[in-house]
Amino acid sequence: MKRITAGLFIATIAVVLCTNVYALYSVANEGLWPQNWPKELEPLRKQARTLVGPELEARHYAIPFTKREEFEAAWPHLLEAKTKRAPILLVRGKNFFLNQREAGVVIHSPPEGQHKNPATPEAPIAGVTNPREKWMNTTYIELVVDGQIVDLNRIELPADTPIIDERFPRASGE
Repeated sequence: MKRITAGLFIATIAVVLCTNVYALYSVANEGLWPQNWPKELEPLRKQARTLVGPELEARHYAIPFTKREEFEAAWPHLLEAKTKRAPILLVRGKNFFLNQREAGVVIHSPPEGQHKNPATPEAPIAGVTNPREKWMNTTYIELVVDGQIVDLNRIELPADTPIIDERFPRASGE
C-alpha cells in the first residue's frame, strides 16, 4: 500500500512539474497607470489593482471604493483619463477586476504604445458591435454601480460620452 501511495505521489509531482503554468493576467496590487494622468488620482494608487492581459497586453486599472465621498471626489478626475468620446459602461454586481467588489471603477486601456501604430488608431473599431471589442483601442470606463457608494443620481455623466447600460441584461429572445 505504501508503494502505491508513494508511486501516485511521485507521478502527481511529475505531472505538476511538466505542466506549463499559464496565467491569463499579470496582476499588480497597486495602480500602475501612466504618470501623466491627473495628479488627483495619486492617492488612489494604493487601493487599486492593475491587471495586464489576457491575450494582448491590454491594461485594466481597477479602483474599488468603500466611501461615497471618496468616489464622488475622484469621479471628475477619473473622467479625464478616458479617451475623448470613448464610452462609459454601466455594470452592477460583483466585478472580476475589482476582486469581486460591487462598487468602483475599472479603466480599460489598450496595450502601451498601441496608439502609435497606424493600424490601431485610438478610435472605435468600425463594424464591431460588442462594446468591449469595439472600444478596445481606446481608454474607456466601466462604472460598477451599487446605488450607495457609486450612485448615478449623485454624479454627472458627460453629455458627449456614449453611455452603455449593461446593469440589467435582456432576457434571451428580446
